[in-house]
Amino acid sequence: MKRILNAILLLGLGLAAEAQQYSFTFRLGDEAKDTVLYAMRHFRDQLQPMDTARRADGGVYIFKGRKAWQTGLYALVKQDGKTQLGDFAVDGSLRFSITADARLTPQSVKVKGCEANRLMFDYLATEAAAISESAAIRERKKSGDSQAEADEKALNERMLAYEATARHPKRKTYFFDMVNAFDRPEVPDTVQDKPVYYRRHYWDSFWQSGESFGRVKYSPQLFNWMNYFFFGLMYYADSDTICAEIDRMAARIAGDTAMLRYVFDFIEPRYFRSTRNVGWDAVWCHLASEYYLKGRCPWATEGTLHNMRYNYNRIRQSLIGAHGQELLMMDTTQIDAPEHWYSSHQFAEPYVILWFWDPDCHHCQEQSEQLKQLYDNMVAAGKKRFEVYAIGYEADVDKWRRYVREHDFRWVNVGGTNVNIDYQEAYNVHGAPTMIILNERRDIIMNKVLPVKSLMQFFDEYEKRTAK
Repeated sequence: MKRILNAILLLGLGLAAEAQQYSFTFRLGDEAKDTVLYAMRHFRDQLQPMDTARRADGGVYIFKGRKAWQTGLYALVKQDGKTQLGDFAVDGSLRFSITADARLTPQSVKVKGCEANRLMFDYLATEAAAISESAAIRERKKSGDSQAEADEKALNERMLAYEATARHPKRKTYFFDMVNAFDRPEVPDTVQDKPVYYRRHYWDSFWQSGESFGRVKYSPQLFNWMNYFFFGLMYYADSDTICAEIDRMAARIAGDTAMLRYVFDFIEPRYFRSTRNVGWDAVWCHLASEYYLKGRCPWATEGTLHNMRYNYNRIRQSLIGAHGQELLMMDTTQIDAPEHWYSSHQFAEPYVILWFWDPDCHHCQEQSEQLKQLYDNMVAAGKKRFEVYAIGYEADVDKWRRYVREHDFRWVNVGGTNVNIDYQEAYNVHGAPTMIILNERRDIIMNKVLPVKSLMQFFDEYEKRTAK
């Protein structure tokens, strides 16, 4: 049944078109109460208004006029401007009528004047019926029905035969072209590393289909396809793997500037200063340095490139693997003489946690208390594996010093305005709390806030990796 589930795709696509007379009639019956319905075009994860139809007697809505409708699928949207009844095709005919129930369920649809719509709704109705039948069979299997397994096998065989006909390459409508283009890969049983195989072959159907960007850029399926690839399949991948996949995709579409822009406009803001996963800042830096700042993104304005260059020079200094810049700051005594300042690199412990915190920040307070408990326990046991270099992220020095004293933070507490370098620039600090962990060479090995309960495990795993 997984091929059936994969096939239920409502796609939108676009090609250049000239303004022509059109008339799209929807007869949805008396249950349809919306005063107006909208025809909208898909773009990324949004909908762009195309036309409006007012309700006539009997729940009839007619979109008509003269306009350039690009070949593809459009959303029929309720009067709230958000709720989608479903999609309809503009493909080969600009005059057609669709009779259906008020929810535009595929099983209720009857089409006149457009073969592409008839084939599409017939296909969706058949697939929906198969999914319903499959669900009923699964319930029978749970109750021990001995015939259920044979019925499930028969259903799968029947639907595979149906799909082979319905999705045959000679059936050239845009709906079926897109269904075939966005077909998920089948993983052979002989493959050992199935997740890697699936990821590497995820785009095969799309590349093999020969679909151009002009046919898919208005498709919500393209957006969903990319979103699942990068933030589903690749969510836990390391930054090198993600960068390699971006490079593979960019090489494949290098000659299509519009497609490249669509992909990069999708990726770039989602990795910029992302706090979701470790290493994602390195992905953004790779995109900036290897594409934007090398002139491979001709759509980027001078202002965009200026900001990107500034952020790149700032973020790259705090990437995992970079050498942590030494900080020299005053402790709570606030003695204004550099020889009395504390260095972030002066400690004998193999690890240093740079802890940027704010006494007015509730999350900072909670995390600091947990860190203090772990720190004090290690000191009491004589097994201190790290030192904490806590930077008070607070302009009111007296408030910061009072908080440190009242909570008995026995690690190195530094703060105030006197510092040898701008630590916000040096470590890309743009909020509190921020945690940077340095190893014995004072290279950055972590640049995200780890839960205190995970710190010891992190150090253990780091030492296993580096011991190899």
